[in-house]
Amino acid sequence: MEKMNRGILTALSAIGIAQGLKILTHYKLTGKWDLKQAFTTGGMPSSHSAGVAALASYVAANKGWLHTETSLATVFGVIVMYDAQGIRRHTGEIAKLVNDLEDNMAKFSGEFPSFEYVEREKELNELLGHQPVEVGAGALLGVALGLISAKLEDGKPSKPNG
Repeated sequence: MEKMNRGILTALSAIGIAQGLKILTHYKLTGKWDLKQAFTTGGMPSSHSAGVAALASYVAANKGWLHTETSLATVFGVIVMYDAQGIRRHTGEIAKLVNDLEDNMAKFSGEFPSFEYVEREKELNELLGHQPVEVGAGALLGVALGLISAKLEDGKPSKPNG
């Protein structure tokens, strides 16, 4: 049970660190600090990738590469990372197209008063998934954090039973 809790803590910590790093990468790209970036989906690095990679590498470091738990964590991680840079990214790209269409319809309706159009109050979220480089960066961060967590745990004296 102790190892499972350490694995969960490792994965959640990796997610939190990756979300915090999004503030820094946003600043680097835009020159503006935006603390809301810590609560967004998408962006650099992928926190999904960081979390699953941290869990898989932590389990592998403790159980070995041939253990069933390592296989489960790795396959789960690959599916999550594929989804983050595949389906979710494409959904964000479609949202961008819908938002652009919305803007064009608003302009069009202003030019033709007989065309009745009611604009939505809020645009669709365009930053849903990740570019492959964002997934890769999250995975590298996660692997590093998972291995560090396992190494730190190895350095602690074991608890006596009873």
